[in-house]
Parts: sequence; C-alpha cells; structure tokens
Amino acid sequence: MNIVSIVGHSGSGKTTLIEKLVRELTQRGLRVATIKHAHHKVGLDTPGKDSWRYTQAGAAMSLLVTQGGVQLVDTQVEQREPQQLAERFLGDVDLVLAEGFSHAPGAKIEVLRRACSSQPRCAPEEGVVALVTDVDEAHAQLPHFALDDVDGIIEFILQQAGK
Repeated sequence: MNIVSIVGHSGSGKTTLIEKLVRELTQRGLRVATIKHAHHKVGLDTPGKDSWRYTQAGAAMSLLVTQGGVQLVDTQVEQREPQQLAERFLGDVDLVLAEGFSHAPGAKIEVLRRACSSQPRCAPEEGVVALVTDVDEAHAQLPHFALDDVDGIIEFILQQAGK
C-alpha cells in the first residue's frame, strides 16, 4: 500500500497541505485515505451512546453506521503505525496520507516553515524524502517544494508511489 506521512512542527501547515493534496488527488480520480496521529487524548465516541456502551462492555471494535458515514472505534492500541493501520482498515484506496507519525518507519515529506522553525523535525535517515519549505538550507540534498506547489508535490508523491 502506498503511504506517505506528512510531518512537521505544530502549526507548520500539515493539515492544510493534506487537505489540498486530498482535494487535488481525488479530482484526478484517485481514492485517498488519511490517517491522523494525535498527541493528545481525543474522545472517539459519545459517552452513553450505544457504540460507546459496546466498547465499554469489552467489544474489541465498535462500528457505527449512519447515512452520513461509518465510524470505527478499535481498542487495539498495539498496532498504531501508518502501514499497520492502513493494511488493517484502508484496503480499498490508492494512496494513504498520514499526518504526523514522525517516528514511524516509511516515507515522509516534511512541512518546514521558517515562521514555525528553521530546524527540521526529521532527518533523511528517518525517512524524509522531500521538504515543503521556505527554508532553503534545510536538507539541501533532498527535493524542495514551495508551500503552495501542490501540483509539484503530487507529481513527486505519484512518482514515488509508482503511479
């Protein structure tokens, strides 16, 4: 499965970039999934509702299906790297964009804006393959893309993915 993690410091623009990439990739006919790593506790279900009650009772997974979509709560926390998550839950997509996962294995594109930090969060030996940046001196040996070069970033991702 083709997975690219978008990493960077807090406030660097990771979510905004992923939103633009997803919009353009889907307009090109690709099925794209996203995985977000949150560093803080987030409520996954509404306490007291049926699916929450099932999970509290010990269900390994709880799936809520509505007219607007599907929500899955999985209590297994051992397998939380993008590749493991994608293989387990996202089999029917062309590309997975993961946000965060700086320390997980796999290809990473770092968003580095001078306004947040001029020091990269990750190194090439940690999987960084390109930067979306206004910091020219950072990892000069890697491809650099302007913060608004969505087409260039997509072409790079598709080339890396063999598509």
